[in-house]
Amino acid sequence: MIDRLSRRTLVGLGLALAAFPTLAHAQSSTKTITLVVPYAAGGGTDTVARLISERMSRTLGQTIIVENVVGGGSTLANDRVARSAPDGSTVLINHVGLLAAPSLFINLRYDTKTAFEAVGLVNNAPMVLIGRKSIPGSTPKEFIDWIKAQGDKANFAHGGLGTNSHLCAVMMGNVLGFKPTVAAYRGSAPAIGDLLAGQIDLLWDQVTNALPQIQAGTLHGIAITSSERLEQLKDVPTTAELGMPEVSYSMWHGLYVAKGTPKETVGALNTALRNALTDPAVLEKMKQLGTLPFPEKELTPEAHAKLFASDLPRVAKLVESSGIKASEAK
Repeated sequence: MIDRLSRRTLVGLGLALAAFPTLAHAQSSTKTITLVVPYAAGGGTDTVARLISERMSRTLGQTIIVENVVGGGSTLANDRVARSAPDGSTVLINHVGLLAAPSLFINLRYDTKTAFEAVGLVNNAPMVLIGRKSIPGSTPKEFIDWIKAQGDKANFAHGGLGTNSHLCAVMMGNVLGFKPTVAAYRGSAPAIGDLLAGQIDLLWDQVTNALPQIQAGTLHGIAITSSERLEQLKDVPTTAELGMPEVSYSMWHGLYVAKGTPKETVGALNTALRNALTDPAVLEKMKQLGTLPFPEKELTPEAHAKLFASDLPRVAKLVESSGIKASEAK
């Protein structure tokens, strides 16, 4: 856990705080910032958004409203922010769904590479495979053996095409030699509902979302994509332990605003995000959820933009391997 900031970091934060008047001036027509979440309330992304928004709001001195804009594989939310006024009043939080959209849809109304300004990276977490309680077997190894034997007969829920839950299932299928049968949901929360009801077999989900169900014993924790077992999930082996080291997947969230937003405004939002990510209460809650913020040196808008650019081709390749044909965005 981060207990204090270095002298250099404090100086940097002090300089960035000078940008707040610019942000307030740019938003003189509204006292509210809208943080747009592309997925259903109660899911992992929604949880992270609500966790950081309260602390960011205090730093900025402005109310932040979290709004769930669900649909189109996150493209509805992405498009809304891309077309919003470039003044920092509308902010997007998203994960790989933003990067996957260009490979999934042929008529996006925005250019993913150029439509956004990166504000900063939020958190980084492994994915965990969870299964309905009635899956045959009693150990993670037996569950994996069942999945191998089922092949494409086993069905995987996911929170939308191009989401982490979808692409992680594709990656697992690539490694085990089958194309998984997938069922799309409007986010992880409704997918978990059907998993609990036994109507679907499996789901790769963010640890932040799946952790409570595994700890409560309502769903099986089968495998995790981290290099080591998590302290909170000591009984869930890594994919490497289960003979699938190639199933290596890390999901991350970032904040974005519309292209053309003044640098000073982006800097103010970035500082508010940094303050949230160094708040002891926020850090403790993230730890409980099985996720952590990025290292301090990777919290700049520039570091975020660099990771975004480097991950785009990786995600495109994974989508291509799924065999999905690009369709029209709704």
